[in-house]
This record gives sequence, structure tokens and C-alpha cells, in this order.
Amino acid sequence: MSILRSLVESLRGGAIEVVDLTSPLSPETPILQLPEPFGNTIPFRLEEISRYDDRGPAWYWNDIHTGEHTGTHFDAPIHWVTGRDGQDVSQVPVSSLLAPAVVLDLSAEAEKDPDFLLQIDHVKEWERVNGPLPDGGWLLYRTGWDARSADQAAFLNANETGPHTPGISVECAGWLADETPILGVGVETVGTDAGAAHSFDPAFPCHSFLLGAGKYGLTQLRNLDRLPVTGAVVLAPPLPIVGGSGSPVRVLALVER
Repeated sequence: MSILRSLVESLRGGAIEVVDLTSPLSPETPILQLPEPFGNTIPFRLEEISRYDDRGPAWYWNDIHTGEHTGTHFDAPIHWVTGRDGQDVSQVPVSSLLAPAVVLDLSAEAEKDPDFLLQIDHVKEWERVNGPLPDGGWLLYRTGWDARSADQAAFLNANETGPHTPGISVECAGWLADETPILGVGVETVGTDAGAAHSFDPAFPCHSFLLGAGKYGLTQLRNLDRLPVTGAVVLAPPLPIVGGSGSPVRVLALVER
């Protein structure tokens, strides 16, 4: 049996499960809120063109109004000033869109502290137990934050001092960008950086370091609790928007059962 035929049979027979890591995209999908004077993305919206009526008697379709970084989405290097000379989302090699993935679960820590930050030592301890991070693969950072995704206020978790959501420390972000072989980082929060990352030095270090190193980001993932610590394969194909800094994406994981 060929490799591809074996894959199809495994999918049909249930030996390989497809896990959807994507949050539904609707007007209620939480979106990033930046303070003035910064510009903000728009909420997702459908604008009906026709629905089996005199505008089109046999068909239903819509125009889509959304931002590149709305809902579960892909960050390309040019999304950040440090990667401004790098790839736009249409230039990401297709070989990078199908890659191994590992899961670092710090949800217990994030439940106790919404400002919890992943440190280098957390990752090194994970490697001691599970082996090295995957060469050309994704590091998926589970914090349990997807449980809040139905409520924008709870998801952004902001007060007078700003948003409070878990993320990655400055030192760890730089280390992941420069010292590890990963393709990129995936998170459950609205962006790859912590809610308080506007106050870090540099600000938004995941964006600054990882995108500056030509790596990628995936955000607003869910169902990471259904993945094994190692062994999953992730498909994350964004729309090939020419000149685009990112794109909504349907992220799927293949898991052997």
C-alpha cells in the first residue's frame, strides 16, 4: 500500500484522528483592542449578496469583511517591523504549512496567574522529559485560555492597567527565536504575546523576536488538550494574500489513535 493510500485508509478507519484547532469565525469572535491612537481591526462580518432571491434566484453568497488578524490566524514575518523585509503570507513555503507539533501545557499555572509567562527553564524541563523541540515544527503553548473564547471581556481580561493574559517572557521569546529549531509558536490567546507585553522591553517580544527571525505565529487556537505532548502533525494553510501580513486560517491536527 502506498504511503498516501495508507494515510487515507488510516483517516477513514479512525487510526488517525483529525482535531480541529480553530475557533469559529463570527461577529462574536474576540478581537484585539489597542488603545488610542493606534488603529484597530474590524470585527468579522458577512454582507449578503443574494440568498435564493431576485438578486440571485438559485444561489446564496456573501462578501466577507474581516481583518487579517481576526480569530484563529497566521502571523507572517512582515506583520512586525523586525520582519519587514521577510515573507508576506503568500510567500510562506507550502512545506512549512504541514509540520510536526508539540504541546507545552502550563494551564495549571495560568489558571492561578493570568499574567503567567513561559520561561526558558519551563521549556528545558519539558525537553528533559519529552526530548528536543521539533526541527521545523510548531511549539503549541497551552494555557487553558480557549475556555474563555465565547466571551470577549473574559478572553481579553482587561482592566484599568490593560489586558491580563498569559504569554512568553522576553528572554524565552528571544531564545525560542534564535536558539531553537522550531518553525513558530501557537497560542490560545488573542495574540502570541502576553497581555502585558506592551510594557516589556522590547514590547511584544514574541512578535519582535520570532517574526524578526523569519518564524511564524498561530493564535486563538483551541482543543490543544486533545493533542498528545508529542507526535501530532499540524496543517495551517493561510490564504495566500499577496502583500498580506497574516490571514485567518483553519488549523487542523493529525493525531494517531
